[in-house]
Amino acid sequence: MGSDMNFTRDSGNSLYCFPHLRNSCMRAERHVVTKVVMYSVLLVLILVTVFGNLFVIISVCLFKQLQSPTNFIILSLALADCLLGCLVLPYSMMRSVEGCWYLGETVCTLHSSLDIALCIASMLHVCLISGDRYWAICDPLRYGGHSTALFVTCSITITWMCSIALSFGLVVSKTNVLGMETLVENLCVGACVVLFNRPWGVIIPLMTFFIPATVMVSIYLKIFYVARRHVQSMNSQDSYQREKKASKTLSFVVGVFLLCWLPVFFNIIINPFLKVPAPVIIYDVLGWVAYFNSVCNPLIYGLFYPRFQKAFKIILLRCIFKHNSSNTKISPALF
Repeated sequence: MGSDMNFTRDSGNSLYCFPHLRNSCMRAERHVVTKVVMYSVLLVLILVTVFGNLFVIISVCLFKQLQSPTNFIILSLALADCLLGCLVLPYSMMRSVEGCWYLGETVCTLHSSLDIALCIASMLHVCLISGDRYWAICDPLRYGGHSTALFVTCSITITWMCSIALSFGLVVSKTNVLGMETLVENLCVGACVVLFNRPWGVIIPLMTFFIPATVMVSIYLKIFYVARRHVQSMNSQDSYQREKKASKTLSFVVGVFLLCWLPVFFNIIINPFLKVPAPVIIYDVLGWVAYFNSVCNPLIYGLFYPRFQKAFKIILLRCIFKHNSSNTKISPALF
């Protein structure tokens, strides 16, 4: 996801993205070794994002014990992260390393729209999971009514529709750059960035991150309190261990989410109000830190959720090709 940046042409002896054009952007001046290292690191992140989330998708689709309404939310989250790794990150990698966008304005618009849509979808799915956990732990008697396949399907569908409508509606209609026509016209050829004017620079972060994150943190604090109270009433060592592990999981999920997304959204909010935008490298670094959340999501399930641990092991050992592997018994869930 991007923000308001100064991508006008500079002077100097650097090579240009499009040497035959007078208004071309300049390529990033990097040593070949630096480029190789950058491509290698970013490629590893992309591969982990794609295949890690594929493991989650395959696990839920293959093993009947994982086919619960709750895990369908996790499946949809993994789909969003996997699509981000396949359709967005490779082109973002090229732009970050080379400092140029070679695929034209139309593809840039599509790329930016998909980028924002999939990032918003990923964040909102994390919030859906927190809501599901709230009903399961804090109001278990009414949880059945909120965990039906129909209710979860409607929630997932609304999440995807809102994410796509908001991102494509903004980027395609150029509503996000109203009042910034002069800056947009002066952008050099070879820049593919998403600019936000002051109103949308505040609205987007509030709608897609700060409000959902506040709700999610409040929910998890409530879950932690209720779970701890339940354990104290049961006075069981086994329950204490489960509560301790659940608390670690919740803390890790919230911590990773906030650490990955808070910097980039804070930057999006303050940048339109700055007279001199921050260097381009700041936006690249913050963008990839945010993308890193899609890398962490499948790792969280693999590390903390016993059922997914067992499913991942079975898939890696190629047991999925054995007869009736879908009925393989896997360990109990964390919650």
